[in-house]
Amino acid sequence: MGGFFGTISTKDCVNDLFYGTDYHSHLGTKRAGLVTFDRERGFSRAIHSLERDYFRSKFEDELNEFAGTEGIGVISDTDPQPIIVNSHLGRYAVATVAKINNQREIADELLAQRMHLSEMSANKINQTELVALLINMGNTFQDGINRVYQKIKGSCSILILTEDGIIAARDFLGRTPIVIGQKEGAYAVASETTSFPNLDYKIVRDLGPGEIVRLKADCIEVLQPPFTRCQICSFLWVYYGFPASTYEGINTEAVRERNGQMMGEKDDVEADLVCGIPDSGVGMALGYAEGKKIPYKRAVLKYTPTWPRSFTPGNQSRRDLVAKMKLIPNEALLKDKRVVFCDDSIVRGTQLRDNVKEFFDNGAKEVHVRISCPPLVYGCPFIGFTASKSDLELITRRIIRDFEGDDKANLDKYAQTGSPEYERMVAEIGRRLGLSSVKFAHLEDLITSIGLPKEKVCTHCFDGSSYDQQPEGDYFG
Repeated sequence: MGGFFGTISTKDCVNDLFYGTDYHSHLGTKRAGLVTFDRERGFSRAIHSLERDYFRSKFEDELNEFAGTEGIGVISDTDPQPIIVNSHLGRYAVATVAKINNQREIADELLAQRMHLSEMSANKINQTELVALLINMGNTFQDGINRVYQKIKGSCSILILTEDGIIAARDFLGRTPIVIGQKEGAYAVASETTSFPNLDYKIVRDLGPGEIVRLKADCIEVLQPPFTRCQICSFLWVYYGFPASTYEGINTEAVRERNGQMMGEKDDVEADLVCGIPDSGVGMALGYAEGKKIPYKRAVLKYTPTWPRSFTPGNQSRRDLVAKMKLIPNEALLKDKRVVFCDDSIVRGTQLRDNVKEFFDNGAKEVHVRISCPPLVYGCPFIGFTASKSDLELITRRIIRDFEGDDKANLDKYAQTGSPEYERMVAEIGRRLGLSSVKFAHLEDLITSIGLPKEKVCTHCFDGSSYDQQPEGDYFG
């Protein structure tokens, strides 16, 4: 995934930039970067790896090397960024939150036009540099950003630090959020509104899909109005959004609690207590406890002082081990109890299977799992919210392959809530994970919990329904 933060002020912005970017640390674990602009010193930049450490410890000691009244920062699961560019548009820095599926195709086209393109090791393209090259082909920043929208397959939101303000451009289908904040003498723009309160910013509004704005310390200039179509990622509210954050005016934790309450009200299982798998299962579990009228107990706890996020290590077996090490069952609450555990999703199933064994080993009488979203039947081509490289890493697709001989067979039937194929697949998930029972939230209930019209929410990973349309031609003359 990834997230970014930018701020422009009448005063020095370095502290706001540092802490605002740090509040996006839950969105990425590979690299982070900061860049500021000062009229006298020009651009100052630093990029560090986060694979063995945290953002704050990497950047804190060098903050005095930064100066300026405007800057951008990014936490990334992909490329070293921001990058600094010299072009006919001027000197600028750019950061992206993107997943570009046709990188090689665009790169080959640019190289055929004798445009320079650097590459990382293992022949990997830096997609932020690719975006910068497309921007440079425009007559203006707006023109160049629209070239990005027209060329890429996937998603891309952009922050550009110029000598005359910060340009923010949201993905043309709004798959990833950008929200504007304001305080006296300053504006900020962020992926997560969690970054605003402690820095005294108040939410102004969300950028619309494809909207482009220029922020200055005292105003917002709209360079391009929003497009009409929207496909914001539903997984923001399910998993990777921070509980305190708000997108499209809708709070993440409130959605998770509503979703859990709806499931609890409908569930006929007999249980003694409910527990959330920390962290993103907690909100759902609190709602489930209210809907089901059973107590919420912390029957498993997350040990946070030393263990980073479970997908930090590059090796999958090590990620699984870290995931196990950071969750500690509480035997005193589990022993002889029928427990409902709420979690955000089941991707591979490996981590949950290990957790279930631990719960039984610690005395649980029954272990029921309730998942806050439908089964993940389709891989996401738009946002990198998991480390999966293949659809066959999904437990659903492995089961479908075993059932059908082809992991792509009858996907629409397996994705349809209540169909015979769906019920058979869910039962097999429970069997393979050693569960007393497993149930998934219905797509209709998830959409109701979010509160947006279905056509404005991307649910591709659940039902394959979303689209990768290019933006409307009216904006391109």
